[in-house]
Amino acid sequence: MLDGTLRQAFGGTEIAMLSDEELERYARHIVLREVGGPGQAALGRARVLVIGAGGLGAPVLLYLAAAGVGTIGIVDDDAVTLSNLQRQVIHATPDVGMPKVESAAATIRRLNPHVAVELHGERLVAANALDLIDRYDIVADGSDNFATRYLVSDACYFARKPLVTAALGTFDATLTTIRAHERSAGGKPNPTYRCLFPEPPPPGTVPACAEAGVLGALAGVIGSLMALEIIREIVGFGENLVGRLLMIDARAMRFETLRYAWDPANPLSGEKPTISDLSGH
Repeated sequence: MLDGTLRQAFGGTEIAMLSDEELERYARHIVLREVGGPGQAALGRARVLVIGAGGLGAPVLLYLAAAGVGTIGIVDDDAVTLSNLQRQVIHATPDVGMPKVESAAATIRRLNPHVAVELHGERLVAANALDLIDRYDIVADGSDNFATRYLVSDACYFARKPLVTAALGTFDATLTTIRAHERSAGGKPNPTYRCLFPEPPPPGTVPACAEAGVLGALAGVIGSLMALEIIREIVGFGENLVGRLLMIDARAMRFETLRYAWDPANPLSGEKPTISDLSGH
């Protein structure tokens, strides 16, 4: 009954290509005017690379799979540990010791068998970054260290791929979208990650979560917002976070947005760039 009503109401080639099972699965998307059949079809065609299957990557992967993103790549060289389970909700107790990419893929397949999962059980480094990123339409960076964040953002610039990147602290988190390979409506280059954060902090000044701790539910909040931003990028509705940094303070339950712009002095896409490849990483 639901399938027939949706087909009659929306019609179109995109709806016709969905099976009855898919139509029912994505019904709550399809009835949204901002998504509809064309938006759901765009999700089905999309290829998203998620870097890290940890605290941020877990909700990203779950919600992208639930949304019907056609192909999801997962990059992670780590194995599931018991201490991960406080926030990395894509894994479960029986998965302890299993490679995270395999555990995450198994959960995704149980959630949505229509999604193709590509496993990259390796660490993202300068030698493989461009090859991996070039295979996908958009990148989600849920890594937990500054070296990887700068590598990913630089690689996305050279590969001309959009990037949704987030960082998680103890009780705070940030999120932004980088489309540094494009220009704004005014003709200026879009900002890079290096326009926002010119240099990483000195080693040792920011403690790892194993030392400082992290609020598990906050990882779910910011990871879900990453998934929302990726879905909006794919479907094409609303105002994205290009040039805007979303900041969350979980202590005060405060959300703020900081605007930032292209820096002519940035070393990647500035007026006198000094970074021409990934050899410095």
